[in-house]
Amino acid sequence: MLPNLNDLAAAVREAAREELLPRFAAVKRELKSDGSVVTVADRGMQERMRETLAETWPAYRLLGEEMSSEQQAALLAQPGPGLWILDPLDGTSNFAAGIPFFSVSLALLVDGEIVLGIVYDPNRGECFSARKGSGAWLNGAPLQQPEESLQLKRAIAAVDFKRLPTELATRFTVQPPYASQRSLGSVALDWCWVAAGRFHVYLHGRQRLWDYAAGQLILAEAGGRSCTLEGATVVALGNEARSALASLDHALYDEWRDWVLGAEGPS
Repeated sequence: MLPNLNDLAAAVREAAREELLPRFAAVKRELKSDGSVVTVADRGMQERMRETLAETWPAYRLLGEEMSSEQQAALLAQPGPGLWILDPLDGTSNFAAGIPFFSVSLALLVDGEIVLGIVYDPNRGECFSARKGSGAWLNGAPLQQPEESLQLKRAIAAVDFKRLPTELATRFTVQPPYASQRSLGSVALDWCWVAAGRFHVYLHGRQRLWDYAAGQLILAEAGGRSCTLEGATVVALGNEARSALASLDHALYDEWRDWVLGAEGPS
């Protein structure tokens, strides 16, 4: 039997409120070997969740962002009966700078599939969750398809330009197909805000399994769609970077995908 989502959400909430919020904007940043930012809050949250998950659900091991790539690869090669996929602090640069847009992302991998997902925003007290085949929720309220479709030219897009191919980023600059664009700095929350209809379309050029595992499930269970810039499924059980294109609105997704993946933009 899978863990209860409410119990899992409660564990994430408690840990985030005790490990992250007291350190918000009050920690020194360090740089990892890949140039990304890490703080004591990332490591403290990962250790707290490791202890909590091991105590409550001992059958499953943990893969965390702050592990070495060798440890991550070994866990993915032999995941056992189940494997937690944790980003203890998604949006570390925001966190260290005092920007209140960051989250905790936790997913459960069983038999090669992501079956549970939790993304918690401690600043807003918003907990997004999903169970494969059962739906997605925001603080217990179901997330679902919009009643009316939106044209791409009216859409708010979440686009991370920094990680896009230069040619594609240039196309957006010269011929933006949407009404306006945002880039807020937490991949996990990006997925969830798409699932909640706050962002209408989404594009990111490079994210890791711990970034998207929970959020992608939440969007899928809300009825949304996604693919990579190559047109493949986003989820891949490795620690290589993946691109992601997504929308909750099916007709809008088709229009967005065709514009992004097509050789020419819309007329």
